[in-house]
Amino acid sequence: MTRLHFQPIQGKTFAIIDAILRTEEVASGGEMPDGIHLVVEEVVVNIAEHTCLDDTNGSLDVEIERQDERIMLCFRDGGIPFNPLEQDPPDTSLPMSQRPMGGLGIFLAIKYVDTIAYEYTNNKNVLTVSLKTNQSAR
Repeated sequence: MTRLHFQPIQGKTFAIIDAILRTEEVASGGEMPDGIHLVVEEVVVNIAEHTCLDDTNGSLDVEIERQDERIMLCFRDGGIPFNPLEQDPPDTSLPMSQRPMGGLGIFLAIKYVDTIAYEYTNNKNVLTVSLKTNQSAR
């Protein structure tokens, strides 16, 4: 298991995403799950934009574990409570020019994960996702 700690996170989303994607658990074995980049990017961007609004205190801890054909990522931040799973899904029936900003990225990211769970505990947002590494098993 790899544990990563980032503080502050404001203005560092690309570096955080890159660090997560380069971990042995994600990058090894040539079986990187489809969509893992989108999932990691959307979660990190949502944390930076919605929960960690104070760049001096914003922090993010990520645990990454690979077991057999599954990668589990657990994101913990000390920001304000924000459950991305409670957000209204975007209205994809509208033309792009009429859609309000936001919501589409996390909506698409959720399509790639096998499991996703959110809780707010000990003054922390905790979002856990898992993805299969073997796409033919889906």
